[in-house]
Amino acid sequence: MNIFVAPDSFKGSVSAIRYCEIAKKAILNIYPEATIVTCPLADGGEGTVEALVHNTQGTIEHTNVTGPLGETVDAKYGILGDNITAVIEMASASGLPLVPDNQRNPLYTTTYGTGELIKAVLDKGCTKIILGIGGSATNDGGAGMLEALGFRLLDKHGTVIGRGAIGLKDLHTIDMSACDARLQNVEFLVACDVNNPLCGKQGASYIYGPQKGALQEDLPRLDSYLEHYAQMIQSELGKDVKDVPGAGAAGGLGAGLLAFMDASLQPGFDIIRDSISLDQYFHDYDFDLVITGEGEINYQTVHGKLPVGVATVAKKYHVPVIGVVGSIGKDAHLVYEKGIDTLFSIVDGPRDLTYAMEHGEELLYQTIERVMRLLASMHK
Repeated sequence: MNIFVAPDSFKGSVSAIRYCEIAKKAILNIYPEATIVTCPLADGGEGTVEALVHNTQGTIEHTNVTGPLGETVDAKYGILGDNITAVIEMASASGLPLVPDNQRNPLYTTTYGTGELIKAVLDKGCTKIILGIGGSATNDGGAGMLEALGFRLLDKHGTVIGRGAIGLKDLHTIDMSACDARLQNVEFLVACDVNNPLCGKQGASYIYGPQKGALQEDLPRLDSYLEHYAQMIQSELGKDVKDVPGAGAAGGLGAGLLAFMDASLQPGFDIIRDSISLDQYFHDYDFDLVITGEGEINYQTVHGKLPVGVATVAKKYHVPVIGVVGSIGKDAHLVYEKGIDTLFSIVDGPRDLTYAMEHGEELLYQTIERVMRLLASMHK
């Protein structure tokens, strides 16, 4: 039996790499002669660096950058096996988990550290950057990132504006004369799975501001600052990014990347699929089964989430797909129409979330072993 294991992580519980290791052990316990090919994956969020580095035999690097509140944080990035492609998770430098709950306020958080990460990979000679922009703590439109890369965002007195969204209200001129010249020769692929515009009731501030600590009374002014930022981009660069789908991602970082880096915003799975040549696995192996998974599979999974992406590829080659997941959520049955043939939850009884997460590895092993026993009984 030839089995392909290609999961996302169970966030906060089991990494995609550990999922693959556990699945392989459980399968071999029942099918000792099986050929198992593992491919830990991610969709542009947490775990993307590890997944792409692992699958391309690249390396993970660490560097100190400026965190969302101006503090020094240790951030990581990956250099893929081709030595010219870098992968960055903006959350590593500018993510919400880096900000204590009682200090969360997107008026003041900055993407400066994300710009420092980009500079770090430019220093490594990379000419292609895959940038995952999920999990941000920021709402500054990427202004901090731009400052770190040599762009000068100035007020009417010619002084650099303050960091954070609040600085955007003073933006009067964008001076690009000293920006890092290497950016002209870099291809940016941005893993972006939201379609929110930059401004308005469906924009960055109103939809995502509250989860980053914004008060309801802050939302109109946060939105107005990004509106002003969009107007400045229009007047200085001649680019209208305000209503582009995805411009509002990561507190408007999507807009900054579109305007200043000529970035391509794409679904995260699509970027990862192409970067590791996922289809090639199906050309190289005659798989009998695919196992995929994520922490919770639900109605959102059908909208470009990783398990459905894997299933879509598998179905081109007529390979059955089993989802072994942390939990089965609302309207999970919709994934059956997208190529996943059946689902198994690792939860083995009435359990609270803490227990399930703390025992994720052993529960995953037991579940995959049970799936294999079922298959073995059918083939006797």
